[in-house]
Amino acid sequence: MSGAVRLVRDAELTAVVDYAYAAVADLADTAGRPVRGVWTAGACPLDAAGATVAPGDYSAQAHQVMHNLRKALDSAGASLDDVVKTTVYVASAERADLVRAWEVVREHMGRHDAPGTLLGVAVLGYPDQLVEVEAVAVAAEE
Repeated sequence: MSGAVRLVRDAELTAVVDYAYAAVADLADTAGRPVRGVWTAGACPLDAAGATVAPGDYSAQAHQVMHNLRKALDSAGASLDDVVKTTVYVASAERADLVRAWEVVREHMGRHDAPGTLLGVAVLGYPDQLVEVEAVAVAAEE
Protein backbone atom coordinates (compact mmCIF):
# COMPACT_ATOMS: atom_id res chain seq x y z
CA MET A 1 0.00 0.00 0.00
CA SER A 2 2.71 2.43 -1.02
CA GLY A 3 1.88 6.11 -0.69
CA ALA A 4 -1.15 5.65 1.58
CA VAL A 5 0.44 7.78 4.30
CA ARG A 6 1.75 11.33 3.82
CA LEU A 7 4.33 12.54 6.36
CA VAL A 8 4.06 16.23 7.24
CA ARG A 9 6.88 18.61 8.07
CA ASP A 10 6.49 22.35 8.49
CA ALA A 11 9.07 25.00 7.67
CA GLU A 12 7.72 27.23 10.47
CA LEU A 13 8.48 24.59 13.09
CA THR A 14 12.04 23.68 14.00
CA ALA A 15 13.94 21.50 11.57
CA VAL A 16 16.23 20.08 14.29
CA VAL A 17 13.82 17.22 15.00
CA ASP A 18 14.49 14.02 13.06
CA TYR A 19 10.87 13.00 12.51
CA ALA A 20 7.70 14.21 10.80
CA TYR A 21 5.32 16.39 12.81
CA ALA A 22 2.26 14.48 11.60
CA ALA A 23 1.10 11.63 9.40
CA VAL A 24 -2.00 11.87 7.21
CA ALA A 25 -4.05 9.06 5.72
CA ASP A 26 -7.13 9.41 3.53
CA LEU A 27 -10.09 7.60 5.08
CA ALA A 28 -13.86 7.51 4.68
CA ASP A 29 -16.59 8.25 7.21
CA THR A 30 -19.48 5.84 7.82
CA ALA A 31 -21.37 7.32 4.83
CA GLY A 32 -18.39 6.75 2.55
CA ARG A 33 -17.42 10.42 2.32
CA PRO A 34 -13.68 11.11 2.24
CA VAL A 35 -12.05 12.33 5.45
CA ARG A 36 -8.44 12.88 6.49
CA GLY A 37 -7.04 11.02 9.50
CA VAL A 38 -4.19 12.87 11.22
CA TRP A 39 -1.83 11.50 13.87
CA THR A 40 0.64 13.97 15.34
CA ALA A 41 3.99 13.39 16.92
CA GLY A 42 4.16 14.74 20.44
CA ALA A 43 4.26 18.52 20.12
CA CYS A 44 7.17 19.81 22.19
CA PRO A 45 7.93 23.23 23.72
CA LEU A 46 10.57 24.05 21.11
CA ASP A 47 11.03 27.40 19.41
CA ALA A 48 11.91 27.76 15.71
CA ALA A 49 15.62 27.37 16.52
CA GLY A 50 14.99 24.09 18.35
CA ALA A 51 15.55 25.41 21.88
CA THR A 52 13.24 24.43 24.75
CA VAL A 53 11.29 27.51 25.84
CA ALA A 54 10.65 28.57 29.44
CA PRO A 55 12.64 25.96 31.41
CA GLY A 56 10.87 25.23 34.71
CA ASP A 57 7.53 26.81 33.67
CA TYR A 58 4.80 24.21 32.99
CA SER A 59 2.23 26.76 31.81
CA ALA A 60 4.53 28.61 29.42
CA GLN A 61 5.77 25.34 27.94
CA ALA A 62 2.19 24.12 27.51
CA HIS A 63 1.33 27.32 25.59
CA GLN A 64 4.31 26.73 23.25
CA VAL A 65 3.32 23.08 22.85
CA MET A 66 -0.22 24.03 21.86
CA HIS A 67 1.09 26.66 19.41
CA ASN A 68 3.27 23.97 17.82
CA LEU A 69 0.45 21.42 17.84
CA ARG A 70 -1.89 23.89 16.16
CA LYS A 71 0.76 24.54 13.46
CA ALA A 72 1.38 20.82 12.87
CA LEU A 73 -2.36 20.17 12.55
CA ASP A 74 -2.75 23.10 10.17
CA SER A 75 0.07 21.75 7.99
CA ALA A 76 -1.79 18.43 7.87
CA GLY A 77 -5.09 20.09 6.86
CA ALA A 78 -6.73 19.90 10.28
CA SER A 79 -7.36 22.09 13.33
CA LEU A 80 -7.87 21.73 17.06
CA ASP A 81 -11.63 21.46 16.33
CA ASP A 82 -10.90 18.25 14.39
CA VAL A 83 -9.09 16.57 17.29
CA VAL A 84 -10.74 13.36 18.52
CA LYS A 85 -8.21 12.58 21.29
CA THR A 86 -5.19 14.09 23.00
CA THR A 87 -2.51 12.64 25.22
CA VAL A 88 -0.76 15.12 27.52
CA TYR A 89 2.57 14.14 29.05
CA VAL A 90 3.95 16.14 31.98
CA ALA A 91 7.38 15.47 33.45
CA SER A 92 6.36 15.56 37.11
CA ALA A 93 4.98 13.39 39.89
CA GLU A 94 3.17 16.40 41.37
CA ARG A 95 -0.54 16.60 40.53
CA ALA A 96 -0.42 20.43 40.65
CA ASP A 97 2.12 20.47 37.79
CA LEU A 98 -0.07 18.18 35.72
CA VAL A 99 -3.08 20.41 36.37
CA ARG A 100 -1.13 23.53 35.32
CA ALA A 101 -0.34 21.97 31.95
CA TRP A 102 -3.85 20.53 31.56
CA GLU A 103 -5.49 23.91 32.18
CA VAL A 104 -3.49 25.45 29.33
CA VAL A 105 -4.37 22.59 26.99
CA ARG A 106 -8.06 22.97 27.87
CA GLU A 107 -7.82 26.75 27.33
CA HIS A 108 -6.53 26.17 23.80
CA MET A 109 -9.12 23.48 23.07
CA GLY A 110 -11.94 25.83 24.11
CA ARG A 111 -15.42 24.36 23.95
CA HIS A 112 -14.12 21.41 21.88
CA ASP A 113 -13.64 19.09 24.86
CA ALA A 114 -12.32 16.04 23.01
CA PRO A 115 -11.31 13.08 25.17
CA GLY A 116 -7.84 13.36 26.60
CA THR A 117 -5.40 11.45 28.74
CA LEU A 118 -3.14 13.26 31.24
CA LEU A 119 0.00 11.45 32.35
CA GLY A 120 2.81 12.24 34.74
CA VAL A 121 6.09 10.83 33.42
CA ALA A 122 9.65 10.73 34.71
CA VAL A 123 11.35 12.46 31.78
CA LEU A 124 10.65 13.78 28.28
CA GLY A 125 12.96 13.82 25.27
CA TYR A 126 14.46 17.31 25.09
CA PRO A 127 16.61 19.11 27.67
CA ASP A 128 14.44 21.03 30.19
CA GLN A 129 11.23 19.72 28.55
CA LEU A 130 8.26 19.49 30.91
CA VAL A 131 5.23 19.14 28.61
CA GLU A 132 4.32 17.26 25.41
CA VAL A 133 0.96 16.79 23.69
CA GLU A 134 0.04 14.40 20.90
CA ALA A 135 -3.28 14.34 19.08
CA VAL A 136 -5.40 12.31 16.70
CA ALA A 137 -7.72 14.26 14.40
CA VAL A 138 -10.25 13.55 11.68
CA ALA A 139 -10.93 16.34 9.19
CA ALA A 140 -13.34 16.60 6.30
CA GLU A 141 -11.68 16.60 2.88
CA GLU A 142 -11.74 20.02 1.28
